[in-house]
Amino acid sequence: MDSAATDDTAELIHGFIKQRFPLASSKVLTPELSLLDSGIVDSLGVLDLVGFIEEQFGIEAQDEDLVPDNFDSIDALTRFVKGRR
Repeated sequence: MDSAATDDTAELIHGFIKQRFPLASSKVLTPELSLLDSGIVDSLGVLDLVGFIEEQFGIEAQDEDLVPDNFDSIDALTRFVKGRR
């Protein structure tokens, strides 16, 4: 995947988070910001992110994929999508 595709992936994820999670509007949402530690996304929110990732990018997240390393930031989500494509 080239950097343009990675940028597009990150932009789609960023847009979803801004739209779906109200607390994201009050924070500076940088690619490396911890979505979990900042309180933007909680455990139920992770399920929303999984659903979005699966639908938007046509990949299936397995139970073992549901770890903070994959879902804690926009950067982590982008790497996860890139790795699964």
